[in-house]
Amino acid sequence: MEPNISSYPPLGQVTQLKDKAFQLCVLLEVEDDLADDSWEVVVWYSPADGGWTEKLLSPSPGDDYPPSLQATSPSNTLLYFRAPFFVSSSLRFTIKYRNGPNRPWTWSHQESGIGDGVVLINPEKSFEGMESSLSNIIHGLNPDLKVRAAASQTPYTQLWTVKASVGSAEDDRSAYTDVELGTPWGGALRYFALVRHGSPWLGPRHGSSQFSLDKDAVVCSFLSHQGKHLVLLGVSGVADVMTLLRSSNSGSVMLHIRNDAETQSDGLVLAAVGDNFESVIAAVMYHARTVTLATRNGDSELTRELQSLSDDVHPEWYENWYDGLGYCTWNALGQHLNDEKIIHAVEALAKDHINISSLIIDDNWQDIDYQGQDQYQYGWKGFEAEPSAFPHGLKDMVSRIRSRHPSIQHIAVWHALLGYWGGISSNGNLAKSYKTVQVDRGDSNLKEPMTVIAKEDVSKFYDDFYRFLSDCGIDGVKTDVQYMIDTWVSAKDRRELTDVYLDSWMVSALRHFSIKAISCMSQAPQLLFHQQLPRNRPPMLVRNSDDFYPDIPDSHPWHLFANAHNALLTQHLNILPDWDMFQTDHEFAGFHAAARCLSGGPIYITDAPEKCNIGLINQMAGPTPRGKTVIFRPSVVGKSIDAYTGYSEPVMLKIVSYHGRAVTGTPMLGVFNTSQQPLRELIPLSRIPGALESMLYVVRAHHSGLVTPVMKPGSSAALLAVSLDVRGYDIFTAFPVAQFDSETNGRVFVANLGLIEKMTAAAAITADQSELLHTGKVFLDTRLKALGVLGVYISSLPDMSIERDFMVTIQGQPISPHTVTVNTADDHVLSIDVEIAWKEMGLEAGWSNEVEVKLYFDIEHP
Repeated sequence: MEPNISSYPPLGQVTQLKDKAFQLCVLLEVEDDLADDSWEVVVWYSPADGGWTEKLLSPSPGDDYPPSLQATSPSNTLLYFRAPFFVSSSLRFTIKYRNGPNRPWTWSHQESGIGDGVVLINPEKSFEGMESSLSNIIHGLNPDLKVRAAASQTPYTQLWTVKASVGSAEDDRSAYTDVELGTPWGGALRYFALVRHGSPWLGPRHGSSQFSLDKDAVVCSFLSHQGKHLVLLGVSGVADVMTLLRSSNSGSVMLHIRNDAETQSDGLVLAAVGDNFESVIAAVMYHARTVTLATRNGDSELTRELQSLSDDVHPEWYENWYDGLGYCTWNALGQHLNDEKIIHAVEALAKDHINISSLIIDDNWQDIDYQGQDQYQYGWKGFEAEPSAFPHGLKDMVSRIRSRHPSIQHIAVWHALLGYWGGISSNGNLAKSYKTVQVDRGDSNLKEPMTVIAKEDVSKFYDDFYRFLSDCGIDGVKTDVQYMIDTWVSAKDRRELTDVYLDSWMVSALRHFSIKAISCMSQAPQLLFHQQLPRNRPPMLVRNSDDFYPDIPDSHPWHLFANAHNALLTQHLNILPDWDMFQTDHEFAGFHAAARCLSGGPIYITDAPEKCNIGLINQMAGPTPRGKTVIFRPSVVGKSIDAYTGYSEPVMLKIVSYHGRAVTGTPMLGVFNTSQQPLRELIPLSRIPGALESMLYVVRAHHSGLVTPVMKPGSSAALLAVSLDVRGYDIFTAFPVAQFDSETNGRVFVANLGLIEKMTAAAAITADQSELLHTGKVFLDTRLKALGVLGVYISSLPDMSIERDFMVTIQGQPISPHTVTVNTADDHVLSIDVEIAWKEMGLEAGWSNEVEVKLYFDIEHP
C-alpha cells in the first residue's frame, strides 16, 4: 500500500496566510513494517518571482507531533516532516517522497491525483494594493455601464455600484437585457458562485479555470492570483427589477436583467474588493440592505405596522420557538395525513420519552380539490382540514394533542404562500369568499394557469385564515412554495402581486403568530432582498437549501455542502437558516445531526413512529429542569470556511460555528467527508474563526472524547491531524483555557467543556466564571440550560484525588461523590453527572429554569 500523504498548507488548495514566514508540515501515513525506513520528503516549489527548486523537509521528533484526537489504523504509523518557508507574495508547490536514498521518488499527484498547492500572502487590515478604479480589477470593464464608488461599511474593503439600463415592460411583457460586465482580474485563480439551483433554491458552483456557470447566479466571488477577493452581487426586488449574473463563452461576466416596471429602469450590481472573503461579501450585503431600505422609506404605513408588531415580541419567545426540539410529519407519516396518524406519532414519541416542543403538521392536511395531473395543479378549497381525514375538524385534533401532551408548546401547520401548490380551487369556498384572478405560469413543469387571491383581498385572506388557525389552537405556520410568484409569466401580475403577497403574509404572520413562522422554498432573488434582507422586523426561520431526501444516497453529502455554502450569503440576511428536517433512524443520520447542531438553526426530526434513534437525539438535545427538551444552538450560524473549494474536490467539508461572547467564546469546527474516498488532513487551530492567537485553548473531539494539551493558535504545534472515512464526520471544539499558578504544582490549566455528551457541548453553557480563591482553591461557577454530564478539563487532574481535592454543589447543595468521576476517555477531564445528581436529590427548577453548578478544587494538592 502506498503511503497516505497530507500537508499544511494543503496540496490542491489555495491557502491564504497573513505571515510571510511559515512552517510547511507533511504527514505520511505508512505501514508499520516500513516505519523505520529512511523516509525522505521533498517540497518542489516555485515562488512568484522565480523558477522551480526543491527543499528537503526534516523529520519531526515524536514529542513534536501534533496531538491525535482520533484512532489510527493499528497497522499504520504516522510520520511528520517540517521545513520553514519565507514567501514574499505567493508560492506554488508539490511534494515527492521515498523510503530510502536509493529508492525511486513518488510524486504526490501520481498517487492521489491532487494538484499543486498554492500559498498566497495577505497581510490583513491593510490598504496596500487597493485599486482606485474598478476597471483595474475587472478587465475590459464595459464603458457603457454607470460605475460609481460608494462608501463601504466594512473596514479595509472598497465598494462600487454598477448600473445597466433596461427598457420598460410593454404589453404585459417584461423587458430583458444582457450586458457584458468584463473579466474579473483578467482571469481568476478560483471562483465561487451561488446560483439558482432550482426555481426555489440557491446552490454553490466552483471553478479554478475559465469562469463558466450552468445557471444564473445571485452572487459571485473571484480570487485573484495575488490573493484579493472580488465579490459581485446582483440586487433584485427593487423597483420591480431582477439582476442576475451569467458567464459568457469567453469567461467574462454578463448581467442578465429583467424589468417588470412600466418605466425604464436600471439593473444594479454591487462590487467590492478586499483581502478577506468574509469582509468583502459583508460589504456588498450591508450596502444592499441600505439600498432596499431606501426604497421602502415611502411605505410608511407598512413600516409602522411592522415596527409595532416587532415591539410586541418578547425575548423569551425566541428561545421557546428556536431552541425546542421539533417534529415534522412530512417524511415520517407520508403524504396522506389524518388525525389518527398524527396523534399516534405524538403518542409514540411520548412513549419513548422524546418530549418535543414543536409539532409541524406538513403538507396534505388541507381540503384540496385534487383536480389535475399532480400537486402543481391541485387547488385549495377551504380553511378547514380535509373532512374525511379529520372528521372532527382541525381544532378537535389539536385540542386532544395539547391536553395529552402539555410539553408540546407549539403546533404549526403547512400551507403554500398562494394557498396550495396550484393556488386556490376555482370551485371551492375560498373562491366564493374572496376575489380571485387567473395567472399564467412559465416554469417548464408548471404550464397550467392557476387561480390566486386578487390583490384587493390578499391581506384579508391571510388574516381570516390565521384567525381560523389561532382559534383551532395552531400558533405557527410553515409557509412553503413561495417561489411560485416568480414563475408567473405576466410582468403585470408580478408587479402588482409580488410585494402585496410578501408584505401581507409577513404582517399577518407577525400579528397572529409573532415569530413562529417558517419561510420555505423562498430563495428566489426578489424574496431574498425584499423579504429576508431588511431588518425592519424580528428574524424569522427560512429554509436554507433544497430538501432532505432520505431515499437518495447521493443527496446527503450535497445537502450539507449546499447548506454550508449558502450560509456564506444567508448569514447576512435577517433570518435564522433552517437546514431542514431529517431522520435519526437513517444511514446518514449522524452526518445530518452534526451539521444541524453546528448550523445555529432549529432541529426537527421526521422519523416514523417508534423508529427514532434516541441515542442520537440525546447528543443533540437534553432536558431542562422543567422537563422541556432543548437543543444546543451555537450563537453564530454555521458556514463553510472554504468558499472556493468545489464539491468534487477530495477535501473535507469544514463547517465552523461559535458560541458565546467575542474573545472569550468557544469556536467549533465540524469536519465531513462528502467525497467518495477516505481523507486525511492537517488543520491548524488558527483556521477556526474565533480562535485567537492571544488566547490558549484545549480542543476536544466529540467522537473520541479526547482532549489536546493546551494549544496556542499560530504555533507550529497547534495542528489537528484529522482522518475521515467516506461519509465520516466529527466535531472539534476549541475551549478557552484559564490558568492558575500554584506554589506546589506550578501552573494549572482549566477549561469548562460544557455538557460533554452533546455535539455542541459549549452551547449548553449560559454563563461561567472561574477564579482563584484566597484559600488556594479554584472556584468554577457554571450555569447550564439543561441537564447532562458537565466536563471540566484540569491539566493536573491525573495527580489529584476526587475525594480529597474536590467539592461540587448544584443549586447550592453538595452532590453525591459517585456522580463526580474521572472521564473514561481522557483522564484530564472531570465528569460531573448533573442529571443523575439532580434526580437523586429531588431538586426543582428555579425561576430561571437553569442549573447552577459550582466546583471547588485544590490546586495545592500534595
